[in-house]
Amino acid sequence: MLKVKNLCISFFKKNILNNIVQNISFKVNKNEILGIVGESGSGKSISSLAILGLLPKTAVLKGKIIYNDVDLLQFSENSFQKIRGKEIAMIFQEPMSSLNPTITCGNQVAEILQQHTHLSNNEIKEEVISLFEKVKLPRTETLFNSYPHQISGGQKQRVMIAMAIACKPKLLIADEPTTALDVTVQKEIITLLKELQQEYKMGIIFISHDLALVSEIADNVVVMQKGRIVEQGASKNVFLSPEKNYTQALINSKPNANHRYKTLPTVDDFVHDSVDRTIYTNEERKKFHQKIYNTPPLLEIINLNKNFISNSSWFSKTNIVQAVNNVSFKIYKGETLGLVGESGCGKTTLSRTILQLEKASSGQIIYEGTDITKLSKSEFKRLRKDIQIIFQDPFSSLNPRITAGDSILEPMKVHKVLNSTKERKEYVYDLLEKVGLNRNHYDRYPHEFSGGQRQRIGIARTIALQPKLIICDESVSALDVSVQAQVLNLLNQLKSEFNFTYIFISHDLSVVKYMADQLVVMNKGKIEEIADADEIYENPKTQYTKTLIEAIPKGL
Repeated sequence: MLKVKNLCISFFKKNILNNIVQNISFKVNKNEILGIVGESGSGKSISSLAILGLLPKTAVLKGKIIYNDVDLLQFSENSFQKIRGKEIAMIFQEPMSSLNPTITCGNQVAEILQQHTHLSNNEIKEEVISLFEKVKLPRTETLFNSYPHQISGGQKQRVMIAMAIACKPKLLIADEPTTALDVTVQKEIITLLKELQQEYKMGIIFISHDLALVSEIADNVVVMQKGRIVEQGASKNVFLSPEKNYTQALINSKPNANHRYKTLPTVDDFVHDSVDRTIYTNEERKKFHQKIYNTPPLLEIINLNKNFISNSSWFSKTNIVQAVNNVSFKIYKGETLGLVGESGCGKTTLSRTILQLEKASSGQIIYEGTDITKLSKSEFKRLRKDIQIIFQDPFSSLNPRITAGDSILEPMKVHKVLNSTKERKEYVYDLLEKVGLNRNHYDRYPHEFSGGQRQRIGIARTIALQPKLIICDESVSALDVSVQAQVLNLLNQLKSEFNFTYIFISHDLSVVKYMADQLVVMNKGKIEEIADADEIYENPKTQYTKTLIEAIPKGL
């Protein structure tokens, strides 16, 4: 159906031609799923955009993209518009930025049908509702008239899928369609894509940095690195017997479910044959737990409740939403507490309440013997430097107008850490090196860094205040497996060096298992289960926890 032959993609920068994708070739057959994997910047997404003719006019393309015996590189924009959405469709990575916030979900899908079919308005509405049912969206009539911000992340992704399959395309390109989704929603989306592929006999290009996921869904796989294909073949062969070091590195950078390495291997470790296979034994872990759990807790949550009042209109009945419902647990100095659960379970609200960004409705938050829910704003301000957060998206949490160095230095000034600007600046230089950057990065702006580097700046900014408790809110969820391994190693190294205590929130349960000492599973504002992380994974007590663990991709 599709043959990409010797494709090269280049862009001019300061009159110099930079080669981004170099001489790649692959094919997609009818009723086949091709997985494309690799780190950010490997050329995965840019190659898929070339297939749809969505690259800027400044792009220089060589080679051939043959679709049904026609070279798409020879197509005009008008020719592309006739097949784009109708014969070749795409599900984009981030539905919130891909959907128009000013148009209802139903009308956004209807636009595709208006452009490519001769159906009447009533027929189009019926077809959209039928599509919503096909992608298993609830309350289809209500959702037709809902705006993107009124529905969940998983539902937005389903709207994007409905839009992509509206004209029953022959080829579907899914670019990171499950990134940042809960494991249960992720499993539902993958199952849905497989069902649709079999029903419509579609070819699918599935792009992801999650290798376990790709190994579950793909028939064949292409591994890309720095714009080149380093390995390709049948999915089972590539994942079970990888020929190249790079592929082995990507597979092994993910935390292993069976044993816990002291240091996760990275791509560089495999390339330089410097993998440290030292295991953090059960005896060492037990000894560490005996040490920390025989001290008073650093933080104790007692019967904590956080309610939100929801009014859909002035005259409607007031609804009370219990986002955090009678939650109690303790966290000890030096511990990593894992916090997991589906979107909307109350994880983030709980962390915001601990940070006093939300006021507790009732209950106590005892920090070092003091109930911080009873402190005034000025009293809590003195504690602010002790309890810090590393955000999920470092790009939106860093000021684009302030250099990396100044963004780290700024909170130090506010909290009077060290005595002079000169001392603080030297300290920032040291911190940059400690998180794997260098002094030269001080004067660069956030847009000049990769995602992994921005996350390191976010970590440096957090630890600059020398806090005692750090909340990591999905802080590695959007990172490639290799960059994720580097950041997890860094967090563990800093914890060991500074005796930090972490609350580690994530939807990636394999990462939480690797990081956590104790695990809290939340569901609809309540704690489902709380115990040692390994114990919960081996013997989950509730059906909800079992469902979460069963949803983890087991492909590798």
